Amino acid sequence: MFDLSAVQAAIREAGFDGWLLYDFRGLNVLAQRVAGVGPKLSRRWFYFVPATGEPKKLVHAIEPSSLDHLPGANKTVYRKWQDLEAGVGALVSGAKRVAMEYSARNANPYIGRVDAGTIELVKSFGCDVVASGDLIQQFEAVWDEDQEKSHFEAAKLCREAYDVAFGFIASEIKAKGSVLETVVQARIMKHFADNGMTTYSPPIVGAGPHSGDPHFDTAPETDAPIQRGTWVLIDLWAKMNRPRSVYADYTRTAYVGEAVPEQYTKIFNIVAAARDAGIKKVKDTFASGKPLLGWEVDNATRAVIENAGYGEFYTHRTGHNIGQEVHGNGAHIDGLETREDRRVIPRTCFSIEPGIYLPEFGVRSEVDVYIDKDGKVHVTGGEPQTEVHRILV
Repeated sequence: MFDLSAVQAAIREAGFDGWLLYDFRGLNVLAQRVAGVGPKLSRRWFYFVPATGEPKKLVHAIEPSSLDHLPGANKTVYRKWQDLEAGVGALVSGAKRVAMEYSARNANPYIGRVDAGTIELVKSFGCDVVASGDLIQQFEAVWDEDQEKSHFEAAKLCREAYDVAFGFIASEIKAKGSVLETVVQARIMKHFADNGMTTYSPPIVGAGPHSGDPHFDTAPETDAPIQRGTWVLIDLWAKMNRPRSVYADYTRTAYVGEAVPEQYTKIFNIVAAARDAGIKKVKDTFASGKPLLGWEVDNATRAVIENAGYGEFYTHRTGHNIGQEVHGNGAHIDGLETREDRRVIPRTCFSIEPGIYLPEFGVRSEVDVYIDKDGKVHVTGGEPQTEVHRILV
């Protein structure tokens, strides 16, 4: 349900004159989610929510009832492109600062969903178009109680997936001498299916050098055996298989053998310390009552790896928002690929997943962090990994 009073209160708090939601053929999934409009509409639609007063709608004659479920009786139906342009002008008439899914210089492409031409059109009516990023968070990335419950349920089962996977590796090596990456991947997928979970993509199971590729694609074409003396990275993500559930997403590492070689332990300890620095930054900032921006957590985490001399091998952002998609639409933990200047807010979740990726092997340690409605920080998925897991065979 679209909560007009809450949306308008957020617009006023941000200092905007209104929020212009717009989509064409599913290009702006953020506007779809907020407005409760599906991607199947074939014509452009606009919904303007002023800071105060009645919202206005602009829809095509082929789909005149597409926004009827939303508050506001002020509806203009257009046919010609000239009518559309005039209609947009009427929507934003008198407004000076209008929020849209836009990012200046494309600094944050995760929220930059409106095409440049539409931005130009809106600006032509004397508006200053500003980013709607923090508005989007409040009405798309914030979890309700059912979603919160679904995450903790998924987190428990994802943590159990590691016990299943590592136990399976041990039993297969004992019986057959080795096991392929894809076979372990399939066993994890069976665990998900057996427990009523779903995922958009199978997990990463990377042995040896494959673990040094942050987005390694575990597949038959590159299948490698896991056996005694093998380093293993498993990155898995899943959610409960029911409407509006949200993801859990974790990465752990293991070594097949009694004693973990020093080269692995050294890198793991650096990565784990970086992860813990990120967690501490979140906890300390929320405890202080100060605002926290996504890039600040990235900086705190990244500094540990850079100070250890491995900065060039940490090639990605520290984390991403988590929602109905594993990469959600709230603030990411990023000061590298983008400067994430959205606030980390209550009832949102994100990953902290630093890594060091070397040619011979890679280490990533990933946890999920959820901020509840009271600002309490939860690190989900069980206790963070404190040492390399040993798979004994």
